[in-house]
Amino acid sequence: MDLKVREELERAGLELDWPELLQVAMEFGPRGQPLRLREALSVVDGKRTMAEVKLKPISQLWAETEGTPSPLGTPPRHESFLRLLESTACRYCSAIRRPETDAEFERLYRQLRREPDAEDPYPLFSYLQGAARLYLSLRNVSRAEYEELTHGLSKQARRFRSHMGSINYHRRVLNSVLKPRG
Repeated sequence: MDLKVREELERAGLELDWPELLQVAMEFGPRGQPLRLREALSVVDGKRTMAEVKLKPISQLWAETEGTPSPLGTPPRHESFLRLLESTACRYCSAIRRPETDAEFERLYRQLRREPDAEDPYPLFSYLQGAARLYLSLRNVSRAEYEELTHGLSKQARRFRSHMGSINYHRRVLNSVLKPRG
């Protein structure tokens, strides 16, 4: 967690109790293409309150203490982390007006777990990193918890892959991500 970032966002008037409702603002180039995020990013909440903050790399945000993994069959302790990353992926695909393939989501989530601070030429990776950095700035998450969560996302994308070029993960998971769970 980064208390300095929490204070900056609270001072700007953002609601931090539900991190999954926050959004990493997208940046676009002159031809409307999404640009890769920088170290500093803009955060928006549901009321369209915006703040720009400089976030640390993921590896510097892991909590020192190990969290306990969620027992099988129960929602993960950091379900809002999953929702924030999924909503970021969904909004990115909407912005570029095409869904990404299951194989690409699997690759991106796997890279997010294995090399969380790496660079990738695909801008979506930087937005997923930005969402993860934002969440880790707001909540205590150990490295083991983080790896378990991102591994779960990768497995989910792989589970939906039915053939080369399939977009089942986008259709079945991401399209429903912004709908309230009940």
